[in-house]
Amino acid sequence: MIKSEDLNHHGTLFAGRCSEWFVESSFIAASVALNPANIVCLKIHGLEFLHPSRLGAILCFESQIVHTGRSSLTVYTKVFETKSTDIVHLDGFVTFCHIDSNGKSLPHGLSIEPQTEEEKLLFETAANLLKK
Repeated sequence: MIKSEDLNHHGTLFAGRCSEWFVESSFIAASVALNPANIVCLKIHGLEFLHPSRLGAILCFESQIVHTGRSSLTVYTKVFETKSTDIVHLDGFVTFCHIDSNGKSLPHGLSIEPQTEEEKLLFETAANLLKK
């Protein structure tokens, strides 16, 4: 729920606060597949704020792993209000790296096989982001 301390000078959700929640939600999705002690955030890709969020709105963060590399995994997160699930307020990707206790990249052994058209599109989008 968006509280007054989460607002910017325009009376809408502060991008910094929402970005924090966004990365946290993405991290939680990654930590379902891997030990959270071995995951670090590598890059935030294409975080785009599409609609303003206002005081009192309840936001839903939906995150899923959409791409894996040797030691990386990329999570797609979209955010919408619970009362209007068809309007995405923001979305984007976060890539994490799987590391050992010394901070060196470590293969994780995960693989993603997209099934639906949406999953295939997200997989390809994430793969293209990683090339940049």
